[in-house]
Amino acid sequence: MTEQYFKWYSHNLGMDTEMLVFGDNGYPIVLFPTSMGKYYQNKDFLLLESVRWWIENGFVKIYCPDSIDTYSWYNKNIHPAERALRHNWYDKMILDEVVGRARHETGRHQVAMAGCSFGAYHATNFAFRHPEHVGYLFNMGGGFDIKMQLDGYYDDNCFYNNPPDFLPGMYHPALFNMKIVLGVGEHDFCLEQNKRMSAILGAKGIPHWLDIRPGQVHDWPAWREMFPDYLAQM
Repeated sequence: MTEQYFKWYSHNLGMDTEMLVFGDNGYPIVLFPTSMGKYYQNKDFLLLESVRWWIENGFVKIYCPDSIDTYSWYNKNIHPAERALRHNWYDKMILDEVVGRARHETGRHQVAMAGCSFGAYHATNFAFRHPEHVGYLFNMGGGFDIKMQLDGYYDDNCFYNNPPDFLPGMYHPALFNMKIVLGVGEHDFCLEQNKRMSAILGAKGIPHWLDIRPGQVHDWPAWREMFPDYLAQM
């Protein structure tokens, strides 16, 4: 499968950022790394290899951006308000510079969002904040509540980056057309967060699939099993 490397200066972030892109055409998928992960993490842990067939046959084109978690949510050297503000810059970078590029290159109106663990937080937060741009959401072992990174602090920027809190008040019609998967192992420590998210979606009448994998834990083998199954549903 083809692989391209990009590095550019992001005016939204005020710093350089990097990305790998796999495939030549097909439905665009933005695939986030796990907590504090780099743009090459999903390649190194063979998640891309698990969906090689879909990439090589032109069904999907996968964009793997870098994270800034060490500068935002996981940066304990700055105030939680600054962590949330920096994440807003990242959200704008993904919207303008990654999703914008993916839509232009593939000619698609919408993209898919995907990620494992904290990458699933990023995917879900973006998808629910910008549902008009997202046709599919594939979560694998996701944790969705950002309060654990806020040291007890909470403001509007925190609220609107915390899906369990802002989703109940969202009524964008695109949410009801989005194909949403919550994939989680039976023994994953994020299981309860996925059940809670499923309950929120269910209460709003938003169709989704809560996929609880028997015997699986919070680890890459489970996610490599899930990801191709989800692409097969596209």
